[in-house]
Amino acid sequence: MAQSNEERVRLANDEIVGKGNLGVVDEIFATDYVVHAGGKDFKGTEFVRRFIGQLRSAIPDIRVVEVALLIQADDTIAWQRTLRGTHEAEMMGIPPTGQTVEWRDMMVTRFAAEKIAEEWTASELAGQLFSQFPSA
Repeated sequence: MAQSNEERVRLANDEIVGKGNLGVVDEIFATDYVVHAGGKDFKGTEFVRRFIGQLRSAIPDIRVVEVALLIQADDTIAWQRTLRGTHEAEMMGIPPTGQTVEWRDMMVTRFAAEKIAEEWTASELAGQLFSQFPSA
């Protein structure tokens, strides 16, 4: 298991997003995990499994290109990741484009008891998927 919060962030990206290893979700995320995204709150480790499953289904060759730590203070890290893959199935109501998409997620992650407890995220994914369609 990773030792530092930075290592935990990298492990989550490598194992869960990159490899689809959902078996480590409970090791990395708190059972009462919450993520704030798009003005909504999503809760629990089951949400993590469902979201990653949908993401990897829509973009099966997804890979984390880069994880950049921006700042760390106490139990919180602000970081950014760049992801890339081919949009091969419907996601967020957007039909598959067959195109390669690359996007960034900006994350603020708070840890409690050595697990990811809460995150705030802003993602470019929807904009990148929509950008594959010709404008009217």
